[in-house]
Amino acid sequence: MPSYRFSGRAFSEGIEQVDMDGITLQVYKLEKTLADCFKFRNRIGMDVVLEALELYRTRKNFLPGKLMEYARICRVANVMAP
Repeated sequence: MPSYRFSGRAFSEGIEQVDMDGITLQVYKLEKTLADCFKFRNRIGMDVVLEALELYRTRKNFLPGKLMEYARICRVANVMAP
């Protein structure tokens, strides 16, 4: 299984706490996860990344501004902008 490295804000930004069965988990927000997908698009495949983006866009709470904020943090804003 491949490993991925994050540092600084790319690691610490976008973490939220979710309660599941009485256990508090720390998970990344959807927008941060999508930015990470674009960052590692060559490893996971652009078809997977574009499918994830399309699924995200169909959600009721689609937040393009927040998505681009995380894209800037992960340094993939130029890739995601088109």
